[in-house]
Amino acid sequence: MKVVGLITEYNPFHYGHKYHLNMAKKITNSDYSIAIMTGSFVQRGEPSLVDKWTKAKMAIDNGVDLVIELPFIFAVQSAELFAYGSVSLLHHLNIVDYIVFGSEIGDLTPLKKIAKILADEPTYYKERLKKYLNKGNSFSVSRSLALEDYFNKFKLNDKYKIDVDKTLKMSNNILAIEYLKNLILLNSKIKPVTVKRIGSSYKEDQLNHKIASATAIRNKILNGEIEAIKEYVPKKTFDHLINYINKYKKFNMLNNYTPIINYLLRIGNKKELVEIMDVETGLENRIINKSFEFNDITDLVQGVSTKRYTKTRIQRILIHRMMDLTKAKFKELYPHYPAYVRVLGANEKGFLLLKQIKEKSALPIITKFPDYKKYSKPYVDEIISFDKKATDLFFLGLGGDKPFMNMDYYTPIYVDKKNP
Repeated sequence: MKVVGLITEYNPFHYGHKYHLNMAKKITNSDYSIAIMTGSFVQRGEPSLVDKWTKAKMAIDNGVDLVIELPFIFAVQSAELFAYGSVSLLHHLNIVDYIVFGSEIGDLTPLKKIAKILADEPTYYKERLKKYLNKGNSFSVSRSLALEDYFNKFKLNDKYKIDVDKTLKMSNNILAIEYLKNLILLNSKIKPVTVKRIGSSYKEDQLNHKIASATAIRNKILNGEIEAIKEYVPKKTFDHLINYINKYKKFNMLNNYTPIINYLLRIGNKKELVEIMDVETGLENRIINKSFEFNDITDLVQGVSTKRYTKTRIQRILIHRMMDLTKAKFKELYPHYPAYVRVLGANEKGFLLLKQIKEKSALPIITKFPDYKKYSKPYVDEIISFDKKATDLFFLGLGGDKPFMNMDYYTPIYVDKKNP
């Protein structure tokens, strides 16, 4: 019994995801697949296009066996924390043999070398990182420059033929390195495999390739052109998108939260913003001042962002402000993670996996949301409370005449017994 783990967002599930899933199974010769998937909000600081159960349906119906939700406190984070939350959860299931992730470079050797340096944090690297951060660069830019200096000083470029700057400018490479770093830090037995990304770049906003980017697909959907994406996603994905829009009438996006965000920034307490996750001292003034210049959230994010503060970081801060996720609370919960396995969907193979997890892992398995209360563990309660709050906030963004609240209690996991 071989099990492959995937770290996903499926926002929405498209042909690139299908290719990745099929290649992951083929390369590892795995019989079973587990996807750790973001829920109501995604890593780049935006609401998911559709609710997490619709995403789980897409995943299961397209061949994933078990979908587990990545808790909110790690889902909307920097690449470093996002990767830790995902890899740590896979690791603690105690049944996963492989983790397969995409990368632009498609070669583990250079990615592993960079990951090892980041895991070990040698003195020279840390000194250079501090130097570049002090110059006002973002963390990602500072890290790239520090790594370049390290590779040059010890002539590692000659040995490994790595273009560090180019490698670290590609989003999938960055995540791949973080996955590898966390496997090292966890001393995990999970074997990493990378699949070279094909098709459009994730930033590509046009449907110009059969394997189109999720960005291009979302743009068409949000522009009301859902029929235009029919040839760019599997049929079951398209069917679930149609079912979703017929039920909820609206796809989600960050601008749907304009009144809430503007209220919190303009009328809320500045001291509270300082305490929010990812807010450096002084950044709160810039965010609040810019909020009086722009009504549109896209313009606000653009106005606040600098070479030090990326757009995605600002978007994550806005989500964290709405969720009231503070630095202190995250620091308190971090040592108690992972605290549970929250199941969103499964087929027959998925239930066999759950049986294995129950036997080999100490983590509580939650298939019916109210059952989390029976474990009587404060950190289970606190971490999962953020998931519930994120679900309520997601549906609040949809507006409409009918409020959708407490959906975690009312929505069962998706079970597909037809596709074992």
